[in-house]
Amino acid sequence: MDVDFVISFRASKKTSISKKQTKDEARKAEIQYSRLLETLSYGGLKAVGRRGDSLGHLLVFVSCPDKLVQNLIIRERQSDFLSGLPVTPITNGNESMPLAPSDRLRLVHAYITSIPSDGGLGVTPGSPEWDLVESIFCLHDRSFNEQWIHAWTTSKIASVSDGRIRDQFGESVALYFSFLDSYTRALVLPAMIGISFYFFGTSYSPIYSILTVLWSIGFVEWWRVRERLISLRFGTRGSFRVEKRRAQYDPKFSWWKRELRMLASVPVILGFAALLFALMTGIFVFEAFVTQLYTGPGHKFISFSPTVLFVILVPRLVAVFQLCAQYFTQWENHAHHSSYNSSLTLKTFIFTALVAYLGLALSAFVYVPFGEGLMRIVQVWLFNGIVPHTGSQMNANLTDSSQAPQKAEFWDVDASSAETKLNPGRLKDQMFAYTVTNQIVNTFVEIGLPYVLRKITAFRTKKADPSNGTGSSLGKKKVVFEDEKEKGGQAEKEFLDQARAEAALPEYDVFGDYSEMVIQFGYVALWSTIWPLAPVMALLNNLLESRSDAFKITVHERRPTPVRTDTIGPWLEALAFLSWLAALTNSALVYLFCPREHSQCTSSDFGGSESAIERVHRHLVSTAGKEGIDGIWGEHGKGLGATKELLVMALLVALAASHGYLIVRSIMRHIMERLLWKGSEEVKERERDERMVKEVFLKGLGGGVGVEVDMNGNGFKNVSVADRNVEGVGFWDHDEGMDEINRISKEA
Repeated sequence: MDVDFVISFRASKKTSISKKQTKDEARKAEIQYSRLLETLSYGGLKAVGRRGDSLGHLLVFVSCPDKLVQNLIIRERQSDFLSGLPVTPITNGNESMPLAPSDRLRLVHAYITSIPSDGGLGVTPGSPEWDLVESIFCLHDRSFNEQWIHAWTTSKIASVSDGRIRDQFGESVALYFSFLDSYTRALVLPAMIGISFYFFGTSYSPIYSILTVLWSIGFVEWWRVRERLISLRFGTRGSFRVEKRRAQYDPKFSWWKRELRMLASVPVILGFAALLFALMTGIFVFEAFVTQLYTGPGHKFISFSPTVLFVILVPRLVAVFQLCAQYFTQWENHAHHSSYNSSLTLKTFIFTALVAYLGLALSAFVYVPFGEGLMRIVQVWLFNGIVPHTGSQMNANLTDSSQAPQKAEFWDVDASSAETKLNPGRLKDQMFAYTVTNQIVNTFVEIGLPYVLRKITAFRTKKADPSNGTGSSLGKKKVVFEDEKEKGGQAEKEFLDQARAEAALPEYDVFGDYSEMVIQFGYVALWSTIWPLAPVMALLNNLLESRSDAFKITVHERRPTPVRTDTIGPWLEALAFLSWLAALTNSALVYLFCPREHSQCTSSDFGGSESAIERVHRHLVSTAGKEGIDGIWGEHGKGLGATKELLVMALLVALAASHGYLIVRSIMRHIMERLLWKGSEEVKERERDERMVKEVFLKGLGGGVGVEVDMNGNGFKNVSVADRNVEGVGFWDHDEGMDEINRISKEA
């Protein structure tokens, strides 16, 4: 049908309850629908409406004539040339220009949605002017999808190159799959190291931690250069300079007001972060200590309550924060989508990282080293300061409080049993859950859950059939579909069924895929010293991740709208931050938990004597949180003092590692720049090609291309009325939009 884009137009809202509201909405929809067709026609596009999947839902099919596409190509290449971007030579005469499908879709989409001052038509979904336009999406290329699926089943997914993905879905999606492939290949090294240390090394090995931190720094700096090379191959380096402005952007808004609004959102973000921290800490204390002390009725089932609390409370808080983050990011009045997405990504990543890593941090730096002392604090809180030293003293102490005997029936009050109740393998259990169980659940959510949800939706739709006594309006719509034959015959009917099915799919957002991989990178870099098999699990997951992500794009979600970009954006800075944080956490974990009697952790095994630092550490570990129960912590505060000293020492070690990270990162960045960028023959060759292309481009401008382009955003002067209409009769001659809108009033 030669369709470039489909506009989802919702003429009737489900919130309408009265006949008057329904008729008012129908009149509003008629006006806005007519204006939509006039705007598209004025811009030289072909547009026709068809019924959607429900009453009042319209699908407006849009096609861009080849002559208009050539105008868009020339306009973009002129803009690229003036902005210093790489350009491709244009052909003279009437020869067609080679153009990838993603480039065509990107140009047409930008033309439809860009503001008039940027040369677009200004049809932006969700804007006040087009509030009935739900979305604008492109249809899947079934032949390419089948080839891609065949590549998965024959284990040759690598045969689908980044170039083909870029030609189909644009640079943004291609860059993600290139990152995923590069990251998966990079995981081979830590996976091999992890297997070696798991079977032949020791727990919390300083050598393994150092190698992991070096790997994380090296990968981030290597990818920093590699994405530049990829942008050179795609011809998108510097594309941010020609990015179209957002329709919601107010150019009259002062820059300093925008900066103040960005600062105003910081206290709100910190407040939500503090609330999330308090909530997760409370759940952690409840799960780690209270459930171990409770011995009353249902104590076997009480252990599941922390999980229930987490599932109920944390996602809701995160959802509220995301709504606030979107509001504040919109309020900041960003000029371009890239800066808007970067700001929103930064806000959201803070919460995602807290949810992902806070449980491990509390276990590693609170529960494992100081669990006994904290459990006794919980006992003091439960029994109003009366906690017995031993089982023999319990009866004497309990008589001092009238509430203690009643509480003793449901709580373990013997402080001497605190050590036996602690789970020494808690950290490894958590790492297994995060790196294995969570990844299996995420795969099911991406691949299996959409099938289940569609089955449920189909069952509900079938149940709402009028033969069962419900859903009369839906039943009437169904009868219309069955009685009415499409004007174009069976081929048109199949095409419309495909379009309606894809309109019901959710939009693809690369944010979720990047977030999953970056969080996984954090597990490997920050916490794999706890369980060295974590990189192995990440590698096995990522071998399937490329297939599951591709399957999700082609089957469960709409075709991504192509976006031109030259970087993974704020995710690169998130990776750099995690590699810095890895230096801190690994050094602290090794200092706290590395067995001092082992040769890797003490000089005595190499013929030397134990150093003063090692003796201090041994004393602090043996004292912190373990001696006595008098006072706040320990006998005469001895345990509390040792705990503070141990934490201070761990903090100093982490700060020293942080300075070491800065030095190592500078060295690696310099080496990567020299080897992969400044000394690269590919870069030099691309620069020579770019100079040659610019010379050819200038000659093409001088020779004339027979196309007049209006750069002021007033449409294209050379597109005649005849070019805007379809030759002959067929799919583009029969519009069902007004008939469907009129049916809304009749149904009312």
